[in-house]
Amino acid sequence: MSSSFRINDTDIALGEHKKVDIQVSRLPSGTPINIKVFVWRSKKPGPTMLVSGGVHGDEINGVEIVRRSIANGLFKNLNCGSVIAVPLLNVYGFINFSRDVPDGKDVNRSFPGFSTGSLASRVAYVMSQQILPLIDFGLDFHTGGQSHYNYPQIRYSQGDAEATKLAEQFGGLCLIEKKAFKSTMRHHALEAGKPILVYEGGENLRLDQFSIEEGLAGMKRVLKAKGMANSFVPDAENTLRFIGTKWLRSPRAGIFRWIVSSGHKVEKGQKIGVINDPYGQEESEVLANKTGFIIGHNNSPVVSQGDALFHIAW
Repeated sequence: MSSSFRINDTDIALGEHKKVDIQVSRLPSGTPINIKVFVWRSKKPGPTMLVSGGVHGDEINGVEIVRRSIANGLFKNLNCGSVIAVPLLNVYGFINFSRDVPDGKDVNRSFPGFSTGSLASRVAYVMSQQILPLIDFGLDFHTGGQSHYNYPQIRYSQGDAEATKLAEQFGGLCLIEKKAFKSTMRHHALEAGKPILVYEGGENLRLDQFSIEEGLAGMKRVLKAKGMANSFVPDAENTLRFIGTKWLRSPRAGIFRWIVSSGHKVEKGQKIGVINDPYGQEESEVLANKTGFIIGHNNSPVVSQGDALFHIAW
């Protein structure tokens, strides 16, 4: 870790705490859109951790996890090292209740980005150029999208020893070894030798206290394991580790009701949901297509044929 950080022409020395605004663009009204970056640095050198939320603007649980960590003073008085917190990366999506930026592009499919590219690409470029070069590892907090509830889970890169170790330090309910998609922040950081965990918990546009608390607990365990803070949090118990996942999709359109929700084990052939037509004439059973553990389910009451209903891990 260098003796001084520079973010957007602002120097942050050892022992300092600063907030830095990075202007990305403006709204059509002329209102500036800034990414707010919070930095805490111990006087003692050590690793640098990134915590980020709101890469997808409608995934509010991730924003809330990082917000609470800041509001509760979690990063004050670090034993060593530094923390860079970006509570809300996709400001455009946040104010429009949208996963993406206004032109429909996904920030988390736009890395490393370009300074003259699309709006999503420019937001990704800020992270790639200003933040990621400074970190050693990161925690990126997400939420299920499109009415999908995600049981609290950590996704880490396949075959990466450092990412595996970081996932074990985070602990929690579910650890899933999953390949990083190209053009994501996790994939871009992995190529630079910087492991980033993706935390998923809850549903878009809804706060879920259980998922928020699990995310904060995992963050505290990482800080403790790295020697960065004396966080008082119990060790994770009964952590489940999975190597494969698959969505069970709707066999027909209609009104969907789940019988078994996320966080439960299922057996192949078990009835876990039903789909009715709107007129009370037909009912179809939804059967588990694999023995495993439900890590996500669809909360939408109306589904089309082929819609994702249950995410089963094994």
